[in-house]
Amino acid sequence: MIVYAEVECIMYEGSSLKQKRSIIKRVMAKLKNDFNIAITELDHHDVWQRTKFGIATVSTSYSHAEQVMQEVLRVIDTFPELERTITEVERR
Repeated sequence: MIVYAEVECIMYEGSSLKQKRSIIKRVMAKLKNDFNIAITELDHHDVWQRTKFGIATVSTSYSHAEQVMQEVLRVIDTFPELERTITEVERR
């Protein structure tokens, strides 16, 4: 099973692309280290207050893949610099 999510976030802290990159790198590193997922920034590369992540997880069990994705989304919500706004999840 594959579970894929596109997650848009607003970043209130930071006032430059350099600070945005720092936050994104920290978020992506934490998620990659804690979970066996693939993650990348999909959109809003030149806007310092927004980002959009693409996240994918693969498992032999649908319930395990769904559980991993829900935990990833929960961890994203723990970052005070980000507010998750739009989340679209696909299951295949």
